[in-house]
Amino acid sequence: MSDAGAPEPTYAERALSLLDATSSLTVRALGEHHELDTPVSVHGSRLRLCAPLDSPLTGEAARSNDGLAVVVDVTDVSPVAVRDRVRSRLTLAGRLHLAHLTEDGLGVHLRIDVAHAVLATPYGTGALTAADLALAAPDPLARHEAALLTHLADDHADALHVLTRLLDQDLLARRPDVRPLALDRFGLVLRLDHPDGHRDVRLVFPQPARDADDFGHRVHDLITAAHQGLPAHRA
Repeated sequence: MSDAGAPEPTYAERALSLLDATSSLTVRALGEHHELDTPVSVHGSRLRLCAPLDSPLTGEAARSNDGLAVVVDVTDVSPVAVRDRVRSRLTLAGRLHLAHLTEDGLGVHLRIDVAHAVLATPYGTGALTAADLALAAPDPLARHEAALLTHLADDHADALHVLTRLLDQDLLARRPDVRPLALDRFGLVLRLDHPDGHRDVRLVFPQPARDADDFGHRVHDLITAAHQGLPAHRA
């Protein structure tokens, strides 16, 4: 059964979840690209991150009185090895400001006030305003997604096999390789990989997961439904 109305995060929630979980991004300013390895602290449409004190980006920001116009690029790559691992690309535009030095004095905290953003996925593209981001919040599983997915892929192949009972059986006719691709509080996305292509299928939890511990219970709910031949929402 396909359920086009199955709940899933909004584009704004997906964008903030990606920022909340990322550890690297690219900042474009004044025609230059600056690669930063830094976590991002998300506060609606306001982001905080760090850069080295001697970074050219830091110097450019220090010389800007009204904030440095920047474009930020973040790529969402599946932590599980599959073909076409890029799940989405996020582009944000805004102004970057210096905040204060890091505690060790070797770096500087930066603030980016986002004006607008675009999130592109294989399934569609969402244009977002600062107001959209300010009203959203990261998914509660965002920071745990990589660990949960790799654990599921590496240690629970048997559970994945059981979950395929919830799929339309014609999707399994060519014996695809089944891997977990993504997750959020509303459900789990499986990648069905064929030699000449792939298909992604979303399994919706009976109720949203509150946190990483609760995620295990929600997957168990799906496994129970598969064992008992119960219907499941799919998208």
